[in-house]
Amino acid sequence: MKTLHKLAPCFAAMMFLLPYQAAHAEAAKAKLPNVVILATGGTIAGAGASAANSATYQAAKVPVDKLIAGVPELSNIAQVRGEQVFQIASESFTNDHLLQLGKHVAELVKRSDVDGVVITHGTDTLEETAYFLNLVQRTDKPIVVVGSMRPGTAMSADGMLNLYNAVAVAGSKDSRGKGVLVAMNDEIHSGRDVSKAVNIKTEAFKSPWGPLGMVVEGKTYWFRLPAKRHTVNSEFDIKRINALPSVDIAYGYGNVTDTAYKAFAQQGAKAIIHAGTGNGSVAAKVVPALQDIRKSGVHVIRSSRVNAGGFVLRNAEQPDDKYDWVVAHDLNPQKARILASVALTKTQDSKELQRIFWEY
Repeated sequence: MKTLHKLAPCFAAMMFLLPYQAAHAEAAKAKLPNVVILATGGTIAGAGASAANSATYQAAKVPVDKLIAGVPELSNIAQVRGEQVFQIASESFTNDHLLQLGKHVAELVKRSDVDGVVITHGTDTLEETAYFLNLVQRTDKPIVVVGSMRPGTAMSADGMLNLYNAVAVAGSKDSRGKGVLVAMNDEIHSGRDVSKAVNIKTEAFKSPWGPLGMVVEGKTYWFRLPAKRHTVNSEFDIKRINALPSVDIAYGYGNVTDTAYKAFAQQGAKAIIHAGTGNGSVAAKVVPALQDIRKSGVHVIRSSRVNAGGFVLRNAEQPDDKYDWVVAHDLNPQKARILASVALTKTQDSKELQRIFWEY
């Protein structure tokens, strides 16, 4: 009894402090950034039959609320809420999906109670969505696209940490004004530069000019800045784009024919990206078809199929000025398709298109 009597003041003090501790916790929580997670499906929402299945699984199975619940540590770095926008594998992304997602992101970043946006996405076309948003979002608020190479059910699944890092990047004030970002494998990449370079390993995403920074234990570290125009400095605005012109990609290879190029033009393509060998080279027997296609009003844009750092020089390999063709600069074919489609919403002039490819 004497012991209980001595402890009574301690219990009283604890009960007295509880409201203050709760208030302090609420105040600390209120200072955390507000991050919205938009889920679109992909491997990060995938599930395999067993923990040994890291490459064989079904994508787009886990809803956003379960993704968030699976990473309780998120509550330590941000006030997070989620929305399920799509539930698809990213190879099925269409121009309509890009526009719907882009318009929704634009509405979110206008809100004062949103500090950053994270988009979970399948890795197959993640780089295309990231670049599209980089071109058309007029905001300096962080927009971070993230995926995973293994489903959450696999041993050594990478999705949890990737999502945690993406939220950390989206909630960081240091991320503002750097364009749309991609957070994968502890690295922060520019949505313009990054591409999927490997289809099995967790270090799948690479930028030919290197990452912008890293994430370590929820803290961002930056090493370089993007040089090309993006987001707030872009001349494009998702609010003014309601449809994207059709742009297709034809692949260059040994013994190539002009069949694909002609078919795309006949099916209504407004531009054709030539994924050429080396410096965007065009086989001799394809050149006449591309000349005719350009004369018919369809733009021809030379890109390179080289995986890391393909760089197409104007009037090298082909007389682009003479044929009125455009070169894609350092953009790979899939990113060139995105930029051409966005650019064609504003201009049909080849010189203007070339200026846009140099600047973005």
